[in-house]
Amino acid sequence: MGNITTEFPVTTLDGTELLPAGTVLTEEILQGLARSNTTPTNEFLQLMDYGGIRQDLLIFIKYPPYHIVFSDQEENEKIFKILGTVRLPLPVLESMDYFKENDFQTYRHTLMVFIISVLLAETIIPDSKEPFGCAFIGSSHDIGKTCIPLEILKKRTPLTKNEHKYLKHHAVAGYVLLSYFLKNHNSFIARLARDHHERKDGSGYPRGIAQTDTMVEIVAVADVYDALLMPRSYRPISYDNRTALEEMTRMAERGAIGWDVIRALIARNRLEKPSYKDLVIPREKRGSAPIGNLYGKIVDD
Repeated sequence: MGNITTEFPVTTLDGTELLPAGTVLTEEILQGLARSNTTPTNEFLQLMDYGGIRQDLLIFIKYPPYHIVFSDQEENEKIFKILGTVRLPLPVLESMDYFKENDFQTYRHTLMVFIISVLLAETIIPDSKEPFGCAFIGSSHDIGKTCIPLEILKKRTPLTKNEHKYLKHHAVAGYVLLSYFLKNHNSFIARLARDHHERKDGSGYPRGIAQTDTMVEIVAVADVYDALLMPRSYRPISYDNRTALEEMTRMAERGAIGWDVIRALIARNRLEKPSYKDLVIPREKRGSAPIGNLYGKIVDD
């Protein structure tokens, strides 16, 4: 905990600075942050009834390859019932408005991670309360990107080292924001916003821990998978679905993520919806990254 430091200021959408750059996130600092929020804790709203979120999700899951992933109508009804239980503070919901207006790709991505996370949790740990937790993180895992300048989020040329550091800071910023809005830095939603880029082999960020939590892994897989499938400013052409799944398989092969979540994702991509436990994943890789992909390419400042 004490090893995490804010490398950049963390501010709310209205410009209020919660923590300046260089703040070590000690227990005392985080508890003080929570106490500084005087908003009544009962002012939570239904996520799926906010704005056009429900309607937008119904549209997004009809596009390939999600029309296959979400081809089971009965299962979809169950998933949407779970999503309908999520209640969030108004400032968290307003972040969705911000992305929808200023960076639609991030808005769409946030919603897709939201629904994919619940689907995978239902597949791997059915009849459990855990999918509700995935619903929470899936709807706010990237809230820290409200602190990232839009010129960085939407940049079409390679990021500089400092810009890349700023972009990665969204995990810490999201943790701070949600700790403040929820008045609890130990809350499930805040911790997962912090940890959704951590990996099993310790290769992730911001702490570089050996991540072993199944719920975090589910969200991490949903996050990477959808990011590969959609065009971004740094990648005008998205990965095709086969290549995206092969990239996810490579992550499992090198120990960054576990096999169960990958098998569940691939099983959902098949029309017959086989049991992920019995799935045999082909090791042959035939896909290739799209032309013009600048992801991971960093230049000097």
